[in-house]
Amino acid sequence: MKAGIVLLISILCYVFFSPSLIKDMNQRPLFDKLGYTPQGKFYKAALGEFRWFTGNILSFKSIIYYGGKMNEIMKGDYRDIELFNLYRTIETSILLNPYNEDAYYFAQATFTWHVGRIKEINHLLKYVMKYRTWDFKLPYFLGFNYAYFLKDYDKAAKYYKIAGEMTHSTLFNKLAARYFYEGGSTGLAISYMKFLIAAERDKKRKQEYKIRLQALEGIDKIEKAILKYKNKYQKIPENIEVLIKEGFLKELPKDPYGGIYYIDKKGKVRTTSKMAFKKKESKK
Repeated sequence: MKAGIVLLISILCYVFFSPSLIKDMNQRPLFDKLGYTPQGKFYKAALGEFRWFTGNILSFKSIIYYGGKMNEIMKGDYRDIELFNLYRTIETSILLNPYNEDAYYFAQATFTWHVGRIKEINHLLKYVMKYRTWDFKLPYFLGFNYAYFLKDYDKAAKYYKIAGEMTHSTLFNKLAARYFYEGGSTGLAISYMKFLIAAERDKKRKQEYKIRLQALEGIDKIEKAILKYKNKYQKIPENIEVLIKEGFLKELPKDPYGGIYYIDKKGKVRTTSKMAFKKKESKK
């Protein structure tokens, strides 16, 4: 009974408002027909089980509209693009059908790189994660957005860790450890790598993790020496050689990736290898 009343009200609203909406849309050029989309919460209540299909339609509508504006976008001209309506449309499509992979892919590609609405997209990705619990790409996108765009390395590490747990991928696990370190949590990164080493059965992956652990332990030794130096002299040492000369560090730790550790201008311990092996040049 309640569903019938809601449906009846929706039909009456459509009949009442559709003439003016159609007139407005017909006055627009073909690829400019996007218009305003109501919030997903209203649609959910009104559409019931039809929300899945409507979500797909709105996603398709957004992609077609954006494709029609590609000439302006390639020139960096967003003046005539309905960015607010476009976001509202794709947001509603995701709220109605969070299982549609195309919708969140489009949102991630469009509103991060081209528009810069990182926080809004992260909110949508987290919403989709509640439904697509098997999809490792969601925590991967979140980890990337937090690291690359927002420079929030703690949260980046959190989501790369989730992606690593879902896929057992060495890439995601090493990225998680890296961003624990970037966030100033080298000790946490070391603990995480030790856990992975203990749990890993594949010999090749275990060796990769051991190499990353060794690199982090070298950084940790230097960081502890810097802290002791800072407590004594109330300043950051100019370089690692000073730490060795003053006796805070016995020797320069060896970077297993073949690089050399150094202290950057902000006092952060870095390595010239960036914790990655150099690619071998192909012989011609």
